[in-house]
Amino acid sequence: MFELSQDHEDFRMVVRDFAEKEVAPHIAKWDAAAHFPADLVPKMGDLGLFGLVVPEEYGGAGDSGDFTSLCVAIEELGRVDQSIGITLSAGVGLGINPILTYGTEEQKQRFLPDLVAGRALAGFGLTEPEAGSDAGATRTRAVREGDEWVVNGAKAFITNSGTDITSVVTVTARTGTNEDGSPRISAIMVPAGTPGFVVEPAYHKLGWHVSDTHGLTFESCRVPADHLLGEEGEGFKQFLKILDDGRIAISALAVGCAQACLELATDYAKTRIAFGRPIGVNQGVSFQLADLAVMVEGARLLTYKAAWLKDELHAGKRSVKEVKQAAAIAKLYSTEAAVTATRIATQVFGGNGFMEEYPVARFYRDAKILEIGEGTSEVQRMLIARGLGLPA
Repeated sequence: MFELSQDHEDFRMVVRDFAEKEVAPHIAKWDAAAHFPADLVPKMGDLGLFGLVVPEEYGGAGDSGDFTSLCVAIEELGRVDQSIGITLSAGVGLGINPILTYGTEEQKQRFLPDLVAGRALAGFGLTEPEAGSDAGATRTRAVREGDEWVVNGAKAFITNSGTDITSVVTVTARTGTNEDGSPRISAIMVPAGTPGFVVEPAYHKLGWHVSDTHGLTFESCRVPADHLLGEEGEGFKQFLKILDDGRIAISALAVGCAQACLELATDYAKTRIAFGRPIGVNQGVSFQLADLAVMVEGARLLTYKAAWLKDELHAGKRSVKEVKQAAAIAKLYSTEAAVTATRIATQVFGGNGFMEEYPVARFYRDAKILEIGEGTSEVQRMLIARGLGLPA
């Protein structure tokens, strides 16, 4: 029988307590003002949240942490607010993970300690205005000139890229052409404040108002040659692998969203009186909440199975193929369940669900991006079909 360990459940309670004390009292105000609470990040670092998959020599949890613990933390933060959950998810999965996985020892020593401690954040620049799901169509270019890379291009929808504590953004760029004519895509780390690295104004988004999201422009941006991350020409393969982990993390975020909706709607159905009795006695309401409970349970099991497989892969007991398939399945089901959960919860709340003073309105706005980021639902179905051996 699959279940989380007692250590994981104890850790869940620690993160839940943090979220309810440090996030819940302020989130409505932050959301209304589209305010990114940079001072919350070091507190998350003090709790060890950014170091759960990082070795001790860089300030991380070492053997006492794992990817499953990270998913628990993301779920619990996401249960209170999705923006704070994605700040952690992107900060680790898209900020720390590329450097940890592909960086040199010097690169790790330079960036990881501050990122793990929450003194800094890192971004992941893959998506472009004309290259979303088709990430291989990237147009950003980097040309080697002596001991420098000269980067020109633009990135879109980049999380944690424009905060006061952002230290570096890793970007994909064309660095030449392969023998078969395909672009040679490499990953290059661009430190914040580098001349020619322009952070565009923050997006005015439907949801995730508290999350920091910007477009980025690179105008003859020069970085040292040793800022190449991994081998030249391996950037696309690197980021595809990074995205597998990110999809599991987004699944955990979706579980947090669905769990919150289940709790909020159930409590409301018990106390909202209509026609002289609680609305929860009506099958039209109670059956929807029953369906929602099933979706939450299914999403959670798929998510933590994928996280467990990821930890097993790290221990050399599972294959990349298994993790990739499980990640796509979890991401597809959990994110679509979360969107449905917000619709059900908002409907249960009726007119109040349309009012911003109730959290379900925020969750309703926040949920849609879950079906888009880290690979759309359509991309996940394509990946799952390929995993079945179909020529998708």
